[in-house]
Amino acid sequence: MKRLLAILCIVFTPLLAIAQESDWVRKGINIPEVAVYGNRPIKEIGAQQTKFDTIALKENIALSMADVLTFNSAIFVKNYGRATLSTVAFRGTSPSHTQVSWNGMKINNPMLGMADFSMIPSYFIDDASLLHGTSSVNETGGGLGGAVKLATRPANANGFGVQYIQGIGSFKTFDEFLRLTYGDRHWQVSTRAVYSSSPNDYKYRNHDKKVNVYDEDMNIIDQYYPIERNRSGAYRDFHLLQEVYYNTGAGDRIGLNAWYIDSNRELAMLTVDHGDHTDFDNRQRENTFRGVVSWDHLRDSWKLGTKAGYIYTWMAYDYKRDLGNGVMAHMTRSRSRINTIYGQVDSEYYIGEKWLFTANIALHQHLVESRDKSIVLQDGNKGIVGYIKGRPELSGSVSAKWRPTDRFGTSIVLREDMFGKEWTPLIPALFVDGVLSERGNIIAKASLSRNYRFPTLNDLYFLPGGNPDLRSESGWTYDGGVSFAVGKEGIYSLSGSATWFESFIKDWIIWLPTPKGFFSPENIKDVHAYGVELKGNLDIALGQEWQMGANATFSWTPSINCGEPRTPADRSVGKQLPYVPEYSSTITGRLSWRSWSFLYKWCYYSERFTMSSNDLSLTGKLPPYFMSNISLERTVSLKWADLSLKGAVNNLFNEEYLSVLSRPMPGINFEIFIGITPKFN
Repeated sequence: MKRLLAILCIVFTPLLAIAQESDWVRKGINIPEVAVYGNRPIKEIGAQQTKFDTIALKENIALSMADVLTFNSAIFVKNYGRATLSTVAFRGTSPSHTQVSWNGMKINNPMLGMADFSMIPSYFIDDASLLHGTSSVNETGGGLGGAVKLATRPANANGFGVQYIQGIGSFKTFDEFLRLTYGDRHWQVSTRAVYSSSPNDYKYRNHDKKVNVYDEDMNIIDQYYPIERNRSGAYRDFHLLQEVYYNTGAGDRIGLNAWYIDSNRELAMLTVDHGDHTDFDNRQRENTFRGVVSWDHLRDSWKLGTKAGYIYTWMAYDYKRDLGNGVMAHMTRSRSRINTIYGQVDSEYYIGEKWLFTANIALHQHLVESRDKSIVLQDGNKGIVGYIKGRPELSGSVSAKWRPTDRFGTSIVLREDMFGKEWTPLIPALFVDGVLSERGNIIAKASLSRNYRFPTLNDLYFLPGGNPDLRSESGWTYDGGVSFAVGKEGIYSLSGSATWFESFIKDWIIWLPTPKGFFSPENIKDVHAYGVELKGNLDIALGQEWQMGANATFSWTPSINCGEPRTPADRSVGKQLPYVPEYSSTITGRLSWRSWSFLYKWCYYSERFTMSSNDLSLTGKLPPYFMSNISLERTVSLKWADLSLKGAVNNLFNEEYLSVLSRPMPGINFEIFIGITPKFN
């Protein structure tokens, strides 16, 4: 199977209209008739996935995909602070076990293995879905926890269109959005731009410091936690997305997607830092370009598609400190350049309505240069350390999907990956689903697969500490669950699902301190992750002009280290992995009347341990927290334009919380958005 170079397939993206905020608020929420399950897509047999609707993605301009995932899914979003690194983790795994793609091209950083969701504006995403556990094998390898699929769609414009939104928020935050569109029978052109900036100097109560209160005799009579400001946390982000699509009208479409990022962010001081913020300069800058060219060829019984892409990323991290004489000297000066060339071919072939065969092959060629120019050598001079490496990543798959009756379907996927010169063993996956009862559309699903993840380039080559002898992580995953969907057209619809999952992962990679004073990765853990995922959705028409809806998720995720103790003092065996909450939950409720819309969002994470031993000391765990956000929007439809005014309150109850140890988070804060969409036609 090491030559699994089959002829290949693409999932044809239907040309769906992008819902404008003013449209859905004015017209209300459309409650469709519950679909007959016999018409469900054969490509989704047995898959456990979460799809996000346009309302969640386009709620407001200030949201990143990290915010969308926080309030609309039960996966854990690890946030280092406002406008800082945000990563996601499925089912008790780490962020590097989550594969992320944009228009088919993987955007995980090959050095770190993860993606920063705070750098993905939700307004740039038209189609987003989560593939849980085994289901990720349908798309890519390496997703031991799952995969996140992000994509754009043609705007479906008729003539010229313009949309502009201005956002103003607490902490002198400004968010601006502009979209220009043009479309006719064959062409769809769209230009989107987002600019966000803020001093980001919010207040917070510092629970890592105590201030003593003294009497006249200098005796301590009281203590309190001081109120401080987020120091040195300013940011400026600019995103530009250009899209061009040409549809021949005869089953062929050519697309171009180009995304440019220019970011300049300060890294805020920790809650345990006691110095003056003017004595430090801790800054990260990034310039990234992502481009994808695609061709889709659609016929009655088969599809063929090709994609080619390129990613260029320049990242700079500078840490400067005042030497005491007013001169800022570099403590760290790190530079990295990443070039990725991407190519993919997909194919699908249908035999009647009962068989679907697919094949896929994708290549990502990474060229990475990582350098730190601030290392001091023994002779007192500064040297340059780092690495320059290239690595191809090839992934190919074939699948057969069979639905002999409307009530039963099964699918087999065979995948094989190659990283550098190493091939994985064959990666099989089996999916089945069946209708248990047509009344209530009760459906049972189950899947089983193995999977592998290769070490990242930093794991292997980072200086100092990289370990070129690391083994690939591997594991088996299975899940099973039931779902239902009931409703009455024009009155209500109710759906939900419950899923049990279990994963066994060997050779888990973790960075540990060494006697030489730096960290180095090792294969030390066997991890057993298991649990339950629940989802529910309700939409109700309360009258001709009233609409109400609610979505809820819940996740129970024990993730236990089952490896052997490294030393007699090792207390990590049998304990929950660090920064993996055992419980998480979200609720989103919305109510609309005529041109008014009210939205309430709530999320909850249980306590997270910061140490593998689950130490219960002051810094050994982070307390549980919940978060509540609300917004109210009014739209006005005039002859010449649609106008919208929206107000939002984040952290409604002024919760004092931390997502990551010593990283302060903001209290209650406010945003106002004003939007205009002229009508040219």
